[in-house]
Amino acid sequence: MGATHHAREATDENLAVVDEIAAEYAGRPGSLIPILQRVQARVGYLPADVMERIAERAGVPASQVFGVASFYSQFRLKPAGKHVARVCHGTACHVQGAPALTDALCAELGVEDGETTPDGEFTVESVACVGCCSLAPVMMIEDDTFGRLTPDEARRIVRKYGK
Repeated sequence: MGATHHAREATDENLAVVDEIAAEYAGRPGSLIPILQRVQARVGYLPADVMERIAERAGVPASQVFGVASFYSQFRLKPAGKHVARVCHGTACHVQGAPALTDALCAELGVEDGETTPDGEFTVESVACVGCCSLAPVMMIEDDTFGRLTPDEARRIVRKYGK
């Protein structure tokens, strides 16, 4: 079932990850964001129990951890799908049709931007820039970059990943 299924079951393991990472930052002010980044990289997202443990270990109020995690789009409060389709919405991509790509993917997968399909296969995300402006509009799935896309091409690509 992939890493996200494992992450949901392994609460004690997730809390141990927090303890390990937070210990590396002990006594270092301004370490909340790096702790959140590293924990998310290991756990896959930031469930409530993990954020509460981060607050405890970092010595900050839980409301501050939740506030930071919900403010910055890099942090996930829910597990991501097995495949994350990131559509660049930087200036070049936006003017070349990125909104139409996102709309097509969302329609194809039956989700809203930022959501994960019920089967856990796909998450669709609009992102600020993927650094491939000359290929606009661009979508990435894992480490694969697809450029100069039409909405129909984006739909075909996600269908291939789903099989």
